[in-house]
Amino acid sequence: MTIPPPTLPVRARPALVTLLAVSAFVAAAARGADENIPSHRPSAAESAFAAERAQHLTELGVDRWLAAGASGRGAKVAILDSGLRGYKDQLGKALPAKVTTRSFRKDGNLEARDSQHGVLCGEVIHTLAPDAELLFANWEEDDAETFLKAVRWAREQGAQIISCSVIMPSHSDGEGGGPVHRELARILGGGDRRGDVLLFASAGNTAERHWAGRFHGNADGFHEWRTGVVDNVVRPWGKERVAVELCCKAGANYDVIVCDADTGAEVTHSAAPVEAGSGSRAARFLPKAGRSYRVRVRLAGGEAGAFHVVALQAGLGETTAAGSVAFPADGAEVIAVGAVDHAGKRTSYSACGSDSFKSKPDLVAPVPFASAWRPRPFAGTSAAAPQAAALAALVWSRNPDWTAERVRATLRTSAKDLGPPGYDPETGFGMVRLPAAPEARRGPK
Repeated sequence: MTIPPPTLPVRARPALVTLLAVSAFVAAAARGADENIPSHRPSAAESAFAAERAQHLTELGVDRWLAAGASGRGAKVAILDSGLRGYKDQLGKALPAKVTTRSFRKDGNLEARDSQHGVLCGEVIHTLAPDAELLFANWEEDDAETFLKAVRWAREQGAQIISCSVIMPSHSDGEGGGPVHRELARILGGGDRRGDVLLFASAGNTAERHWAGRFHGNADGFHEWRTGVVDNVVRPWGKERVAVELCCKAGANYDVIVCDADTGAEVTHSAAPVEAGSGSRAARFLPKAGRSYRVRVRLAGGEAGAFHVVALQAGLGETTAAGSVAFPADGAEVIAVGAVDHAGKRTSYSACGSDSFKSKPDLVAPVPFASAWRPRPFAGTSAAAPQAAALAALVWSRNPDWTAERVRATLRTSAKDLGPPGYDPETGFGMVRLPAAPEARRGPK
């Protein structure tokens, strides 16, 4: 469905007016013109916000493109997210005046979860590519088929670009493979045909709550995270459901067992594989206030091998950063976007690649991203993925005849190299940045 725009008085959005004033100055300077600038006198907070936003646009090269008239017109970007509560309040403000929506949850409720995570992703894209059309969709996070339905819907709606900042580790084998990845790659297309789609996904804030390695059992059959240690401590962050997800290739059958750290009583354990034809397991539970938990892994059948474990909504005691990029970003068909600070240094939580992930993450983007409607800026790899998606929208809208692969290659070659020369497992091929100037627009407007 399409939501009509609300009526919003200008006085209700002084921060946006200030940002428009800054943008007008930038555009006027680029054109050498003498423009009339809005007369609103900003407060110190508004001025700081506008300066931060303007600096961010300059870092990405967006200021030059906006000044040249490249605004994302003609591009469609689908945002797949679980946190869309209150999005209608931001229509015509932080979001476009209208968006197209669809829920793939069983209850059909687009705003079921009390979170604005997806609204923030939409704000990032609307800020950087203000004339791009946006679509919102959510799904059942534990049901891969509903996620794939959302991706199919986005493509059917004509979206060239999808942005997803939600991770679902156990939908993968931990190495970018498995049945869900195969179907996802089929839906997106190979990138060389008209209608193929680019999917940008957050690499994950998982570098400090992920473990990867080969199974090493003790005398009782429990995996040792390091010599003599079979318990990996899980510390919940709050009241939300905790998930301990184990990812591996099909063939090994592992049990994931979660116990109360104080009493030793079993709280939950993994059941059947998360997906048919997959070896991945998940143990989910609602934590009690102030309690910590321990996770153990045991080989129940098949041949032992390498596996990954990720804790969601909780910290993990024994960790390895290498190979921590999570589904959907770990797939070759997806562009994984990590997070760096504004000095170009990887944030400590941003997921890293490994010898198995020689092109993950693909790119990184600077965080945090200042929000116009809440005082706290948007951070994490969640804020990074929509920045890359927005830049793709600008490039594609300027070159509508290009293929998805050509847009992808352009973002890779125009990225600002960070760290060691070329690709590295912390910052990929570099920080997203547009080419120096947009080419003359080709094709219909």
